[in-house]
This record gives sequence, structure tokens and C-alpha cells, in this order.
Amino acid sequence: MNKKEIRSYNYIELQEEMAAMSQKKFRAAQVYEWLHVKLADSFDEMSNLPKELRERLSTEYDIGMLTMVERQISEQDGTNKFLFGLSDGYVVESVLMRYQHGNSVCISSQVGCRMGCVFCASTIGGLTRDLSTAEMLGQVYAIQKLTGERVSNVVVMGTGEPLDNYDNFRKFIDMISDEHGLNISQRNITASTCGLIEGIRKLADEKLQITLALSLHGADQQKRESLMPVARRNELADVLAACDYYFARTGRRVTCEYSLVRGVNDTAADIAGLTALLKHRKFHLNLIPVNPIKERNFIRPSKQNARNFQNKLEKNGINVTIRREMGLDIDGACGQLRRKHIVEQ
Repeated sequence: MNKKEIRSYNYIELQEEMAAMSQKKFRAAQVYEWLHVKLADSFDEMSNLPKELRERLSTEYDIGMLTMVERQISEQDGTNKFLFGLSDGYVVESVLMRYQHGNSVCISSQVGCRMGCVFCASTIGGLTRDLSTAEMLGQVYAIQKLTGERVSNVVVMGTGEPLDNYDNFRKFIDMISDEHGLNISQRNITASTCGLIEGIRKLADEKLQITLALSLHGADQQKRESLMPVARRNELADVLAACDYYFARTGRRVTCEYSLVRGVNDTAADIAGLTALLKHRKFHLNLIPVNPIKERNFIRPSKQNARNFQNKLEKNGINVTIRREMGLDIDGACGQLRRKHIVEQ
């Protein structure tokens, strides 16, 4: 018998499940609280439920607990990187970063990735499968339980393309921000996309309050394609038009992520190109000195060169920052820890 994944049921759906089991309505509230507030990993923990109900839930449903395979803690900044095992034996990465404004967790949305970005370890080996809503929630829940600390910000920027797993990702947003669960504000949720136009426009039409982060990485179509094979699917102008639409519909400023690679996209021509693209848009440009991975030959610019790149863009009127580097001593780049685990198997 295939068990149903109970953590993927939202509050209304769980009420319907309990009603179908001839349970009183308040039982759904109790079960939901155990799953999404108390973060129970087993039905045996649900002490205010009758024994018969706990046994039936255990027979028919699976909570989908993640297993911690590995945990790395940075000696430089306290960043935690986790490798979690899924029920089918696959593994995904998640990261906890501590800031003055609260704890931020970066989660994965897929096992592997088919976007093909050449500077990213996540794409090596391609896409294995999508993560369920429960598996995305489970990463946040597991980290909060392991650390005993409240998660206040969620970044869907780990392995995978969230808009390539749209329905599960969309439900994740609703459930992580649900007042019956952890109730994390949508304004504290950021999702990164390679620029899947249909997904961006769908998100815009739903008028969510999350921050959309576009993986830009190149100031023109040709350079973007050389770094991101998925860019061949859409012209950069059309991708930016979709982001403009997102801003117009939601009022939420779009962030453009830009991995700086020495000698590849950090030239004077790139500064001019970025200025032309962003000068008249209320976007924020986030520069990310590339994290070197052994499978690629990319080199990060020096700190001074990165600052010079930033300063010149600022003089051109671009709202730009350099992302604070965290976890460099613990396989900090996206996909590195998972890749290391796969190679060692």
C-alpha cells in the first residue's frame, strides 16, 4: 500500500481528509499543528490524538521525514550546510545562514537540475526528479528542529529551478506562509529562477509578495547563452519584460543575480551592457563572485576587481551590491556537497 504524503496537504485539504475519515473538524487543526508548528516527525508524538487515530494515520499516511546525512559548519561565519536523505535514497542540500535580521534557510526544489548553468555544480548529472511540497517544507522544518532556532527567511535558491516544479513550489509558498503553520511572511521568501517566462508571469498574476530573483549572469543574449544553456529558450529582452510584468503586478522589486567570473563577464563591455539593461528599471543587481568548483575552470575576480565593477555600476546609476560570502570553507557553492556525496558513493 502506497502511503499518502500528509505534509503535502494544506489546511483545507487536511480538513477534507479528516472528514473523509469521519473525524471531527478539530482533529484536522490538531494534526496540522503537530505537522507544521510542532514539527512532529512521527504520529506517535501526537499525544492529544486518540491511539486509534494515530494508528490509522500511521497506516495510511507518511510524514516524509528527512534524514540528515551530513552537516558541515563553517569555522569562518557559522554557516551550516546540510545534506538530507529522502525516502527513495536521493539526497538534497540545504543551508542555514545567520544574519542580524534573523536566520535564513536556502532550500532545494529539485533533485538535480536541467537548466545547465555551466558554473554551477547542481546541474552536473542533470535532473533526477522534482521535490514534493512536503520535501521542500521538510528542509525548513528539519533545520529549525536541529538548531532549535526560528527560521525567519526562506530562499528557494538551492539545487533545482523552482519554476520548473511550479505546482509544488507554489503550494510550498502558501503553506510556509500559512498562519496555521510557521507563518513566515511572503516578503521574507525569495525564489531564484533562470528566467522561465511562463512561470514568472503566472507568479505575477497570483500577486504573491515574494521576492523574485532572476539569474542574469550575462548582459547580452550571447553571453547569457554561453553561461546558461537554458537561455536559448527565450530572448533576454522577453525575460526582462516578464520581470517588468512581475514588478508591475506585485510592486515587488526584482533582484538580478549575477555570478562574476574573471575574464568572462566582468569587463568594461559588461558594465556598459548591464547599465543599458537596468538603468531605467527598478531592479536590484546582486553580484556574486563565482564559487570555484573542481569540475569547471572558472575563476573568481579579486575582491578589489569586484569592488571596482560594483563602483562603476553605481556611478552609472545602478542599484548594486556584492553578496556577502558565506560558507566558503564548507563546500559552500550550490550543489557541491551533494556532488561530493554522489562521487564518493
